[in-house]
Amino acid sequence: MFLDFIQQVTSVLNNAVSSAGFEVNDLELGPSQHADLSSRVAFRLASVAKQSPKDVADRIVSEVVIPEGSYIGKIDSMGPYLNITASRSFIDGVVSGIREKKDAFGGDFREGKILLEHTSANPNGPLHVGHIRNSIIGDTLGRILKRAGYDVELHYYVNDMGRQIAIVSWALDRFEFDNDSKPDHAIANVYIKANAELEEHPEKVAEIDKLMQLVESGDEETINRFDEAVGRAVEGIKETLGKMNVAHDEFPKESSFIRSGDVSRIVDEIKATGRTEIDNGALVVDLKDYGFEKTLVIQRSDGTSLYTTRDLAYHEWKGERADRIIDVFGADHKLISGQLSATLNAIGKKEPEVVIFEFVSLPEGSMSTRRGKFISADELLDQVKARALEEVDKRRPEMPEDFKKQVADMVGIGAVRYDIVKVSPEKSTVFDWKEALDFEKQGGPFVQYSHARACSILQKAKDEGLWNAEEDIDPSLLVEDSEIALIKKMAMFDNVLDQCARELKPHMLAIYARELADAFNQFYRFVSVLNAEEEDVRASRLALVDCARIVLANTLDTLGLGAPESM
Repeated sequence: MFLDFIQQVTSVLNNAVSSAGFEVNDLELGPSQHADLSSRVAFRLASVAKQSPKDVADRIVSEVVIPEGSYIGKIDSMGPYLNITASRSFIDGVVSGIREKKDAFGGDFREGKILLEHTSANPNGPLHVGHIRNSIIGDTLGRILKRAGYDVELHYYVNDMGRQIAIVSWALDRFEFDNDSKPDHAIANVYIKANAELEEHPEKVAEIDKLMQLVESGDEETINRFDEAVGRAVEGIKETLGKMNVAHDEFPKESSFIRSGDVSRIVDEIKATGRTEIDNGALVVDLKDYGFEKTLVIQRSDGTSLYTTRDLAYHEWKGERADRIIDVFGADHKLISGQLSATLNAIGKKEPEVVIFEFVSLPEGSMSTRRGKFISADELLDQVKARALEEVDKRRPEMPEDFKKQVADMVGIGAVRYDIVKVSPEKSTVFDWKEALDFEKQGGPFVQYSHARACSILQKAKDEGLWNAEEDIDPSLLVEDSEIALIKKMAMFDNVLDQCARELKPHMLAIYARELADAFNQFYRFVSVLNAEEEDVRASRLALVDCARIVLANTLDTLGLGAPESM
């Protein structure tokens, strides 16, 4: 709804600017403390008009014509600013729109195909805490883009032929595989043992090199061994992702781009640019004119490709199949992702939009898969759900165990997802489960509880015969400040989604969720709903509670959080 409001404002202001004798491409619309929208366009036009910004603003306002039935109530000037206030028609339309569209409210305003890659952790062990942020940012972005209307395909790019996988494959022939353990944890166990042996006997590294050469040359037996190792790890990783409410559509493998000939072809394309040279036997790409002093290695001295080479072929493949390609990478990939984009640009291929995130850590310290010092995502998730169960049991001791467990799982995973996604990707963060699970703080449980509160109010109204969801109501009866504030906050849902989709910053939706929950709680605090004296006012306020329930549920779903009906 707010996007429609912005569209109408843009049309009316452009007409007014033109009538005032100006031309401008950007109205510089944005939020304001004094109105629903504000424009700084007078600053931009002042030098052209050779007038003060205030005089320009007054001149534009004098030309404003607002059509009948518009979502715009008024446009006036405050010094150099143009302030725009929504009309009653807009307020009523928001309530009617939410009741009509329900779970579709706020979405389907964009189109196009997007391939989004996230997580893509090496399948040499379980996901650890460091991977969680990648998965949650990527999955939330995918949900935002889908709700906005894009056709989104989520990829986990599987490294099935790198050195680490060669070590795992080698290890499976030498160490016992624990079939009773979760497969990715069992893979990590043999991988750690293999690294210890290779450190003790460095001459055995040649065996790893040989395996890598064999898989690159297409040796079926070696490829099958690699596939077995990767398959076991990915099976366990998928299970962990499922615990976090994360799912991928495709798991493309590196090796497929070797077998298809795409890797050889892209190497030839890069050579044709004249940018390649031999450095200590390796084929490297000169990207100095793109600002990279360090060359990019795309082929080893023994003729084998690197992860980067195969990644280039993968990105070329993606670029031919989508309007936008998006990658979610950790800060340690900043250099290589920049080189990858520059190389694609040099050969005239579509570049990815890259979301770089800083790392998440725990108060406990650092993690390393190679030496076996890590905290797995499974351990963290199990611990958080156990703590959530304690909290639910304390709050609702009278409820059956299955209810407690269901709510605890929903709240625990929601707390993890919300606490991690609420921080802007470029900022590092420390995940503290005590903070995340605090019902009194405005985190994931707070938003979920607000939804449960709305459900509880409506259920009580139904039980008392006061509420019928299909009943016609009069939105114009909603006139209290807290009612209007809640309606306007709900209307912002599509605008926030659009901003998140354009800027690829999912934390803005987390902030919005908290503000929406707060607006609902403020409304319920200051306005009587169930005890409203007039029947039609009570019906309209109950409809508003239902609208809040719908938009809170839509927001929670887009964040990948469950929407409990009772807590």
